[in-house]
Amino acid sequence: MVAEITDIDETLRRITTYANAQNIRITQHAHQEMADEDITIDEVLEAIASGEILENYPEHRRGACCLISGLTTKEQRPLHIVCTTTSPVVIIITVYEPRPPKWITPAQRRQQI
Repeated sequence: MVAEITDIDETLRRITTYANAQNIRITQHAHQEMADEDITIDEVLEAIASGEILENYPEHRRGACCLISGLTTKEQRPLHIVCTTTSPVVIIITVYEPRPPKWITPAQRRQQI
């Protein structure tokens, strides 16, 4: 039985635990984004481990998920990872490096007009 998680810190702890145990699945879309932006799975795992949840989408139409912002260990490269939050297998939905014009900083989204 998978419990619904609403506490952000607990959600991140769970995602990190599952990711560290290699309980992850990467969607085709995420694989393509990683290839396009030259992002490795190790960098994704590093960013999750160092990350924070910027946005939580518990009622998303495709299932509960969140946006994690973190840094890679060696390059300190900022990455955003959108992944599921309630499954015992973390599904990586997309991965990208946050950039203008959509993002002012890795943690601050530009306001839409």
